[in-house]
Amino acid sequence: MSELVTGEAVALELRPARLPSRALAVLLDLVAAMAVYVAVTIALVVSTASLDEAAQTALSIATFVLVLVGVPIAVETLSHGRSLGKLACGLRVVRDDGGPIRFRHALVRGLIGVIEILMTFGIVACTASFVSARGRRLGDVFAGTLVVRERIPVTRTGFVPPPPPWLAGRFSGLDLSAVPDGLWLAVRQYLTRMQQLDPQVGWSMAVRLASDLAERTGTPVPQDVPPAAYLAAVVQERQARESRRAFGGGSATSSDRATPSGEGSPSAPATAPAPSPAVPPAVPPVVPPVGRPEASSRPPEQERSAESPQVSAGERPGTGFVPPA
Repeated sequence: MSELVTGEAVALELRPARLPSRALAVLLDLVAAMAVYVAVTIALVVSTASLDEAAQTALSIATFVLVLVGVPIAVETLSHGRSLGKLACGLRVVRDDGGPIRFRHALVRGLIGVIEILMTFGIVACTASFVSARGRRLGDVFAGTLVVRERIPVTRTGFVPPPPPWLAGRFSGLDLSAVPDGLWLAVRQYLTRMQQLDPQVGWSMAVRLASDLAERTGTPVPQDVPPAAYLAAVVQERQARESRRAFGGGSATSSDRATPSGEGSPSAPATAPAPSPAVPPAVPPVVPPVGRPEASSRPPEQERSAESPQVSAGERPGTGFVPPA
């Protein structure tokens, strides 16, 4: 769902820094800059003691401009908007579109900062930041920049909020087999971060995701259900089906079955295998004793009907010999 990652959505992720955190960052930067300025000034006084007063004054002005103006501009340019104080407070200077600042942005901020921070002791900067909706001072306004927070409070970003109770089981008949994994991922990311979005943009994203999901399932979104609640209910239904497949906690619906009936479904009754016909054990053949006719295993009636010519009177059975009279 690359179309959802817009510039507007990126800007919404920026959390503008407020006046207290910005004032603390500026104070830390000034303390560090003044410490460097004092150290450099002492070194210059010692090394330029033989110079005349005009030269020493020129070096002092150059040192002031270099340390208190040039160094902050260079640091913000090289660190992409993170000075020492901003790094300690978790802040960063970015462009209005969320991109990293360049040299011209840092230069405008630094030059105007000399007037509104150093020469007026921060009164102009604090007033402008207090009045601005996003906490921007005059240097940010003219440079087109914004100071944002990099470290945001830890939230339950992986928690998908449950749908309203009155939607429980309402979408149990949806066919979710045609919904791709990318759309599921986009819906989950929206649900976990929708509290951080602007209400208007969050609503438009929910409407777009709900229409995409309804198009995949073939069932339109009910008119009485908000888009965000619809997304949460469908995601919960999908999780319930996956739980039933994995743990067998109930019978799956017709759209939930991925295998034919009776195969792989926990709720399908086990069919007993058909009993195979009993095979009698192999019995070794009985060898009749020598000189004794083999006993027939057939019934007497079949034995009598199967006899060949009847035995005449006086004939010995089984020999066919008739003694002479």
